[in-house]
Amino acid sequence: MLYNIRLHLHYDYARSAAAGRHHVRVMPQTLPGVQRVIASSLSFEPASAERSEFMDFFSNSVTSIVYRNPHETLDVTMTARVNVTRPPLMFDVSPDIAGLKKEIRSVWSIAADAPHHFLTSSKHAAIDPDITAYAALSLANTKTVTEAVNDLNRRIYSDFKYDGDATDVRTNARQAFDLKAGVCQDFSHVMIAGLRGLGIPAGYVSGFLRTIPAPGKVRLEGADAMHAWVRAWCGREAGWLEFDPTNNMAASNDHITIGCGRDYADVSPIVGVLKTSGSQEGKQSVDVIPLE
Repeated sequence: MLYNIRLHLHYDYARSAAAGRHHVRVMPQTLPGVQRVIASSLSFEPASAERSEFMDFFSNSVTSIVYRNPHETLDVTMTARVNVTRPPLMFDVSPDIAGLKKEIRSVWSIAADAPHHFLTSSKHAAIDPDITAYAALSLANTKTVTEAVNDLNRRIYSDFKYDGDATDVRTNARQAFDLKAGVCQDFSHVMIAGLRGLGIPAGYVSGFLRTIPAPGKVRLEGADAMHAWVRAWCGREAGWLEFDPTNNMAASNDHITIGCGRDYADVSPIVGVLKTSGSQEGKQSVDVIPLE
């Protein structure tokens, strides 16, 4: 599936920022066998005094920008054309949970994609006994790791309420679990924490999701949003599989990946420091336009 994507982030500062330094992670990646970036661009207004690009530990594209002059706003605009050819889930070749633990022990690599990095607590997705107990229910009626992951994906979709006002970007898995409400970031953190509690390596995927308007309705420009879903390591043969608990589905050609990490903190769109005082407000708009 071929897409044109446009992301616009806008920030207003209550008082002029004298200086700033930011790391921006909003560029889609080329992932062999999954998606190919045909063209992309990233611009900033005002223009930064310094700019450089690098790949972080998890191979996410990062743009580093520096400001030295006063500015009251910041606009980040990303455009890209991406072709997604994500293979569908076919045969389940994953082991049971005992077999998975043996396979994890046999992996000697500590490369970015190794399962060992995704087994322990992280900032937003700490292992919690109550979340683990909730996730363990998915082991009772399933035989393989993939079945268990898919069952937990379905249960979170059924048991949690989507509520954009219930949480914010600082909400962690335990807080979202207690609320039984939140957004895609929260559903993903709960699922990640639950899987890790069972000994299943799990990570966070940041990206975009194509939305389809209701029959008879016109698609609104800027109405799409950045999205988040979950990747789980289901054994040597199955590898990393991706699931979307917000929509009770496996990741499809409608999911466009920006980056992966242990949780939101590893792939947040923009992080940094400002030399200023007072508050700031941010707005986001996303357009995901299919070309086929």
